[in-house]
Amino acid sequence: MTSRREFLGYTGAVATAVGTVANGVNAQEAPRAPVAGNSSSYRPVRTLNGWTLPYTMKNGVKEFHLVAEEVEHEFAPGSRAKCWGYNGTTPGPTIEAVEGDRVRILVTNNLKEHTTIHWHGLILPSGMDGVGGLNQPHINPGETFAYEFTLKQHGSHMYHPHADEMVQMAVGMMGMFIIHPKNGEAVPVDRDYCFLLHNWAMHPGTYRPDPAIMQDFDLWTFNSKVFPAIDPVVARTGERVRVRMANLSMWNHPIHMHGVQYWVTGSDGGRWPRSQWRTETTEIVGVGQIRDIEFVAVPGDWAFHCHMAHHTMNAMGHDVPNPIGVDQRGIENEIKKILPGYLAMGEYGMAEHQDHIDMGHHGGPRNTLPMMTGKGPYGNIEMGGMFTTVKVRDNLARNDFSDPGWYEPPQGTVAYRISEDPEFGTPHRRKPA
Repeated sequence: MTSRREFLGYTGAVATAVGTVANGVNAQEAPRAPVAGNSSSYRPVRTLNGWTLPYTMKNGVKEFHLVAEEVEHEFAPGSRAKCWGYNGTTPGPTIEAVEGDRVRILVTNNLKEHTTIHWHGLILPSGMDGVGGLNQPHINPGETFAYEFTLKQHGSHMYHPHADEMVQMAVGMMGMFIIHPKNGEAVPVDRDYCFLLHNWAMHPGTYRPDPAIMQDFDLWTFNSKVFPAIDPVVARTGERVRVRMANLSMWNHPIHMHGVQYWVTGSDGGRWPRSQWRTETTEIVGVGQIRDIEFVAVPGDWAFHCHMAHHTMNAMGHDVPNPIGVDQRGIENEIKKILPGYLAMGEYGMAEHQDHIDMGHHGGPRNTLPMMTGKGPYGNIEMGGMFTTVKVRDNLARNDFSDPGWYEPPQGTVAYRISEDPEFGTPHRRKPA
């Protein structure tokens, strides 16, 4: 049973929060210039396809305001869905603050069911941890709660519900919480990016994610976008770049970057001591984990993606028979009599799928993305899902994050054709035993 003191504490917090919202104070954005040792300044994080939540200063406290609500979301042109998120987007806006800051986060619930927010990885009082029923009452529809605590650490963190968690996370309720070190960093970075890994069960022709699917997802996303709608990671040659990768999906993701050996330098435990840094080209980000990677930018257009092949595809059916090596031409017309719109494909592999879509042979169900998509300067990229590019240019302005277009490689540095004869040359072969 809730005591009178607890009841007054809850209602007082809500009344304070509602009064603060009603005041309509203009929010000020986080400072932009990095100054080591100054807790009011830092180099801001750039959230791929996302944004950073402004705050207001109130008696020395940084006050943020999150609104849990249904949002209309576009995964990529051709696929939209009714999702849930914060402040109009999924994922919600990134929260940025500095180690030692006192923060107050107002949370208004505009959903039709209760919710809470858990501050994933943060060190804080038990009553602020956000597990509904355990640490706090649920935030019912229409209510606003206030969370307030002092930031005792730095590093890459997340926020998400701990109420009806399977549904609310499955349909998009999550965001990043970045805490910058109060004394700056011994090895500063020139550009700082972040994104969340997530997966969605968007059945063909539907408009709402299915939260009941455990593994057979068909949309895999960086910040709730699929390639080619994912922003590129843009940098100037020689700059030091950090990418913070957080995973709130239902699967682990080996994230691979072409062109460099990067350092794995941190996690939700903060930036590691340099003695713990290690070089990799692929790093597994487990469910509920965050990994920070850093690299020195090398000119070019470089692929950056999950290395599970089906995680770089869209709307992929998992129970389709394997037709590779099967000539289906004789049976295609017969199948069309039963299934109008059927298209035989895959005799020589799956690469022809994008060609069929591009030529209009097979449009697919409504509101469903092609399995393969995206074009580059040399043709089809044949990717989707968790795939984007790292675009590095010599002449990019230091604060320019715009897409520079496709890379123009120096002469003689692109692989080229020397023959169209399948019997060309004398390659060594080993005969089967």
